[in-house]
Amino acid sequence: MTANPTAGLLKAKAAAPEARPAPVPLQCVVNGRGYDLVVDARTSLLDLLREQLGLTGAKKGCDHGQCGACTVHLDGRRVVACLTPAVQVEGRQVLTIEGLAGPIGELHPMQQAFIDHDALQCGYCTPGQIMSAVACVAEGHARSRDEIREYMSGNLCRCGAYVGIVAAIEDVAARSRET
Repeated sequence: MTANPTAGLLKAKAAAPEARPAPVPLQCVVNGRGYDLVVDARTSLLDLLREQLGLTGAKKGCDHGQCGACTVHLDGRRVVACLTPAVQVEGRQVLTIEGLAGPIGELHPMQQAFIDHDALQCGYCTPGQIMSAVACVAEGHARSRDEIREYMSGNLCRCGAYVGIVAAIEDVAARSRET
């Protein structure tokens, strides 16, 4: 009988302790609240928000930065949280869908526009869509339907609510130009 040459390697690997990076201290502000945290250096911002802070609005869609379901704002700019290492938010401001609205019962104008224009169906992508839409208007990229579509192209909606999404963004952009 011939010995399995990989059996010894598998036993040695199983016996060796797994090398883990040292925990990293992290201070940041999320939705206006300061946090002193300790995170694994490999933790994504999305996992930090969902698993450590209990903020589940940002969704884990593709986990590859291709669907936009996890979009949040970092220092006022939109980012996909699944590709953003948590350690990169040290000393920075994070805004999630949970922190977007005003006082209790007062929706952000974009949230209200999504309701008014029926810009959602299942709702899974809606938090990321809204966060991107707010950024799209703030960045000045909502001057036409084509421009809105271009700057929202990183956010996918499997239900196909795009007509309502574009209408909601147009509505908020027009109102913001009036003020």
